[in-house]
Amino acid sequence: MILSTDTAHLILLALFVLMAFTQGWYWLWYYRRAAFAKPDTREAPGELPPLSVVICARNEAENLVRFLPSVLEQDYPSYEVVVVNDCSEDNTFDILGDMMKRYPNLKVSMIQKDPGFTHTKKLAMLIGIKAAKNEMLVFTDADCRPATARWLREVASAAKPGAAIIIGYGGYLPGEGMLNRYIRYETMFTGMQYFGMAMAGIPYMGVGRNLAYRRSFFFDSGGFGPHNHIMSGDDDLFVNRNATADNCSLMLNNDSFTLSAAQKSLGAWIKQKRRHLSAAAYYKKDDKIRLFLEPFSRVSYYGLLIALLIMLASWPIVLFVALSRLVMRAVILKKAAATFNEPRLWFISLFFDILAPLVTAFLYVTTIRKGKGRETWK
Repeated sequence: MILSTDTAHLILLALFVLMAFTQGWYWLWYYRRAAFAKPDTREAPGELPPLSVVICARNEAENLVRFLPSVLEQDYPSYEVVVVNDCSEDNTFDILGDMMKRYPNLKVSMIQKDPGFTHTKKLAMLIGIKAAKNEMLVFTDADCRPATARWLREVASAAKPGAAIIIGYGGYLPGEGMLNRYIRYETMFTGMQYFGMAMAGIPYMGVGRNLAYRRSFFFDSGGFGPHNHIMSGDDDLFVNRNATADNCSLMLNNDSFTLSAAQKSLGAWIKQKRRHLSAAAYYKKDDKIRLFLEPFSRVSYYGLLIALLIMLASWPIVLFVALSRLVMRAVILKKAAATFNEPRLWFISLFFDILAPLVTAFLYVTTIRKGKGRETWK
């Protein structure tokens, strides 16, 4: 059966409107929440609870020199920093030894390399958790620094009664080149997703660069549980399995952010991205559907838009829908750029909006097919 031109046009137009409506739903129901989140004015409790910051480091000597002092010099009265030196072969041992002389709140645990035994980052995390002496555990990475000296005060403010998991935002330091801009845009967009969905009552992930949870909750919930064997996912899979609308607290003030060093080469970024994507296959089914539907509707939207513009059919409707989405997206994204302290990214976002789902889909498929991201965590 051959469809007439008018019938084909109407089908394409209907699909286009459906995809645009789906996009509108995500932007208005989820992403807008994060973009327009009001600054949290809550004060930290009068008696600040002691905290334990846990950092896993493998061959991170240079980054420890650059970033660890900003963690050790927080404006906070009582906290320790536990660094797990995980089989490092550089001079991490010497650097941490020197720092321990200067910083009494620094503790170091070590994992010796065993040629006959490989392990995931989760083992290093578990050793750090067991070495920590305080109930509230705060996690970040060796290549990461707090945005301000008030980071731990923001954690304490978010540690309200009933909050077992605290989700923060981990951005990337600005740098030169298109890759740096893309990494920062994608990170901001992902932040809009997981913050927006958490605000809508369906938290699904957090990032290990800026995450906190209670030590007792970790052990009561079975630790890393069924995901213990997976190379990645020490952060997002733990949150995905255990977070609920009632036990999560969010940090979305600039003082609560952390900043990491972005990968400088495309190859290194692809390797990192594949390692992260390898955990996505283990998300809850509903979360996977939500995370698939948005980029699918986005790619379909642009494809149908091009087809309808070529056909020059119902162009006033098509143009109205396209302009409406463009304005809606620009307003929300510009506000999000301010909220996540990325003011110079929104103007280039149209190009990234088209590119991102294609890049992610390609890397996800190749990761699953080739089993990438499972060899080592660093």
